[in-house]
Parts: sequence; structure tokens; C-alpha cells
Amino acid sequence: MTHGPFCRACGHPEAAGEHDGCDLRLQLDPPRFCATCGRRLDVQVFPTGYRATCRRCDGVHPAHRA
Repeated sequence: MTHGPFCRACGHPEAAGEHDGCDLRLQLDPPRFCATCGRRLDVQVFPTGYRATCRRCDGVHPAHRA
């Protein structure tokens, strides 16, 4: 599940190895790392979903409805 050069679950480069476990984790949890720069996201979890923001890229990641 590639969305950028970095894994959204572990923050390591996508090309660095297998991320099957990360893909499974992202099915239940919001992303914790920015896919663009690899920095840890500020994540707010709500009963209806979440909001994830990257301070470096100043981007808001799409919300996921649980």
C-alpha cells in the first residue's frame, strides 16, 4: 500500500523492506508517520474518525472512518 516514499505506519522508507505488517496495522489504526517526509504525525482520534497533520509538510492527511 504505497502512498509516498515513506511507510505511514513505521516511518521507514517504503523501498527498505516488507511492510505487510504495517499494512495490516493501518487497516485498524490511523497513520502515525507522514508518507511524504517520514516525520511523526500529530494525530487526533475522534469517535467518528481521526485527523492527522504533518508539521513539516503542513499537510492534513485524509480522515479515516473507523
